[in-house]
Amino acid sequence: MSAEGAYHGEKGAYFAERATDGVYNAYTDRPAMLELAGDVSGLRVVDLGCGAGHYAAELLERGATGVVGVEGSEALLSAARERLGDSVELHQHDLEQPLSFLPDGSFDLAVMALVYHLIHGREQLLAEVRRVLRPGGILLVSTTHPAADWSWFGGSYFDEERVEAQWQGSRFTHTYWRMTLETFLGELLGAGFTLERLVEPRATEDARQIDPRRFDKTQTTPFFLAVRLRRP
Repeated sequence: MSAEGAYHGEKGAYFAERATDGVYNAYTDRPAMLELAGDVSGLRVVDLGCGAGHYAAELLERGATGVVGVEGSEALLSAARERLGDSVELHQHDLEQPLSFLPDGSFDLAVMALVYHLIHGREQLLAEVRRVLRPGGILLVSTTHPAADWSWFGGSYFDEERVEAQWQGSRFTHTYWRMTLETFLGELLGAGFTLERLVEPRATEDARQIDPRRFDKTQTTPFFLAVRLRRP
């Protein structure tokens, strides 16, 4: 099964809504990643696994001059088109396959928000990301926190396997690769990127009014890791 192609129909629509105002997506992962991005004025950006277009919309609003979104799920792309109109170039494409439609060195910034752990062929994807970034370009990646996976699934912390989790409050499940911090960072550094920052995001204060229980949970339990890397 392709990484993003699993988000079909009702499941894709549910995820698009969840990403709009959910504590974990909208108030934990996204603010952390956008803070890591810094000033994007004038930058050309590729959003890999762009989902329903939330990042693309924010990046445009913050001054990015050209944003390209790549997403495997037609349901999520439909939501992205509705959100973005013609302001972003969108491609339906499975990230397990090479990004052959994107030219070498054509982007200043690449974003992979909560998609890396869905991918099986991560080595190939990272090689493609390095290819399409210009020298000195930035890569942002967020993923599930290894400590959180250890807490949720048990067993050895060092277990690396495909796991299935249910989204709280829904009937939908999703599968992804559980990996250690050593593996996560090792793959990124091994692909030739240099680590600049690592953060363990907690929900912003705005989330307290929306869902105080989940807000409190992010203050005591790790959910995500987010990193900023540079292509030499």
